Amino acid sequence: MLNPSRVTIPRSVFMRFVKSPDTPKDQPSLFRTLFTLPAIFYSVLLIALPLLYIFFLSFMRSDNYGGILYEFNLENYGEIFDSTYLSIFLKSALIGLATTFICLLISYPFAIFLRGVPEKRRNLIMKLVMVPFLTNSLIRTYGLITLLRKNGVINAGLMATGLISEPLSLMYNNLGILIGMVYTLLPFMILPVCSAVGKVDQNLLDAAEDLGAGKFHKFFKIYLPLTLQGAFNGSLMVFIPAIGFFFIADILGGGRAMIIGNLIKNQFLTARNWPLGAAFSIVLLGITFLLVKAYKKIGGNLDELGGG
Repeated sequence: MLNPSRVTIPRSVFMRFVKSPDTPKDQPSLFRTLFTLPAIFYSVLLIALPLLYIFFLSFMRSDNYGGILYEFNLENYGEIFDSTYLSIFLKSALIGLATTFICLLISYPFAIFLRGVPEKRRNLIMKLVMVPFLTNSLIRTYGLITLLRKNGVINAGLMATGLISEPLSLMYNNLGILIGMVYTLLPFMILPVCSAVGKVDQNLLDAAEDLGAGKFHKFFKIYLPLTLQGAFNGSLMVFIPAIGFFFIADILGGGRAMIIGNLIKNQFLTARNWPLGAAFSIVLLGITFLLVKAYKKIGGNLDELGGG
């Protein structure tokens, strides 16, 4: 006699009762749609529309009184090839590259050191690295003035030890901008580099030691080739902001050194030439887009930019 409690129903038959085969698998539910509406509204209202307005504005003219003449022209983009503006773009690129290189030089030794630290201490060290950067970057940049000014902590310490006879000029020049950029952007390099270094197979390092490889050989033959993806992730996250962080150049450069971010800010707030500032903004956006496209072209994953 058949025992109903022992009867099993095939999964394919059971699924026909709980889900109609005619229902699309990827059809969004009302619940999901309602929850995505705020994100869509935010993206359109505060990102897409302002960008479209800036793009439209870049083809207009400015009058002599800070107003906008709605006459289509390409003169603003032609201004970019002026020698003055080209030198600013070149200087911004050099500062961005120098910042990226210094951050790489600091991040790799730190990541290799952190790899050999026990997990509990490693987590504590990473927290100590990240906690100061939870503070607003503008406030931290003003805090650097206490360290870098002529009567600041660094100069006072060096003069007290007799290493220097007069204060060093660490602010209101390109060096001050570079220090501020490295200080502000270093965590964006440390995270992906540490993540990449932590994934290197220990067996490869042990085999290299058994074959007599030193620290430099292990770095150039094992660490560097296997962590290039992480290094490029960090370089992208450092270089792009470094050419646009105008407040660092304003505070630590004293307004004497200008990068692309300062150029755009001055066109909007000082020169009152909004169309030209909009054109520079679109160019900076285009540079960012090209860098991201190049990153994806060589096999980069945008989801890994946070160091995951």
